Amino acid sequence: GEVNWDATGLADNQERKIEKVLKTGQSVLVQVTKDPIGQKGARLTSQISLPGRYLVYVPGGGMSGISRRLADTERSRLKEILKGLITDEEGVIVRTAAEGASDEELTRDVIRLKAQWDDIKAKSENTSTSAPSLLYGEPDLTVRVIRDIFNEDFRKLTVQGSDAWDDINNYLGHIAPELLTKIENYSQGNDLFVENRIDEQLAKALDRKVYLPSGGSLVIDRTEAMVVIDVNTGKFIGKGGNLEETVTKNNLEAAEEIARQLRLRDLGGIIVIDFIDMILESNREQVLRRLVECLGRDRTKHQVAEVTSLGLVQMTRKRVGQGLIEAFSTTCDSCGGRGIHVHMEPVNKKSLDREFVPAKVNKEENLSSDDSESDEKESLDENVTPAKKDGDSGQKKGFGRRKRRAASSGVVTA
Repeated sequence: GEVNWDATGLADNQERKIEKVLKTGQSVLVQVTKDPIGQKGARLTSQISLPGRYLVYVPGGGMSGISRRLADTERSRLKEILKGLITDEEGVIVRTAAEGASDEELTRDVIRLKAQWDDIKAKSENTSTSAPSLLYGEPDLTVRVIRDIFNEDFRKLTVQGSDAWDDINNYLGHIAPELLTKIENYSQGNDLFVENRIDEQLAKALDRKVYLPSGGSLVIDRTEAMVVIDVNTGKFIGKGGNLEETVTKNNLEAAEEIARQLRLRDLGGIIVIDFIDMILESNREQVLRRLVECLGRDRTKHQVAEVTSLGLVQMTRKRVGQGLIEAFSTTCDSCGGRGIHVHMEPVNKKSLDREFVPAKVNKEENLSSDDSESDEKESLDENVTPAKKDGDSGQKKGFGRRKRRAASSGVVTA
């Protein structure tokens, strides 16, 4: 987790150790910044931030800023507006959506977030509240989409379902009443996703393989540590027999599609891309520029790192919640998510059982092997312990043979 050191009261020269500010059994107000994924637990922070439509409110202060995507004149205008709304003990992060927002819209957003924080603080200070306890939860996906994406640039928003319609109407009525005219209630009997063929796109986004326009393909695999994307030419052979040109064109298409798939599948964490090898350095730089250019439309924080010595492109993309595959799937109970069924034992148990089957030996019988006996007779006699004669160590020899054979099968007996 993360600690808000500014609120701990530690002096600047004091060592910042978590045991100096937190004790066992102490109740702490924290916020989940990243959901648990796989074997990794949730990430927590004591620096609370509440997202709104135009800005993020930080009640404890410590951070303030305005989106770098906004022009300098717009940034100056927003700073002047917020001076009268935020005290020195508070902080705000102005989002890109605040561009062109009026004084009334920003004021309404700040007042709502402050009231939200007052409610959370009152619940946390209530003596009847015992830890751990949920004080405030994020709204459902419908409201989050409206809050983060829907704006005046949209021509129309079609909504199916009475519950979703009521939630969106109530939210926009308080936050952005001017957008109510842009929503449409879909009351026909057909499924809205099927009608607009969205279900087909979802099915493709859940597939491991993605086909490119020219015939190449991407293979996207997710592991606990990272996402791996492999680029293949497939049936794309290009024109004119120029292999370098063919590979470069395929990689350029792959770079565009990878940026789209990252957003569509909401892939995050460490991402490694294995483009097809190119000889010319200029072509490699062109593909990398195309990838960075296409990622510029991604609202999620990301960073493209250097190309490794093996020619792999490595990048990171912020991962907050579950991706598309987690939202539409469950882990297989049979294989545990590995995608394989182990149907063979490393060692054939039946052969080992035959190796150690006890045999009854008649002491009066003379069991001796001749060098001229066949291999089949010798293999049958291996499981029989010869009777010990004077000066003969046949019993020890038989055990040693069994031991050697068992050891060769991965089992040692003593």
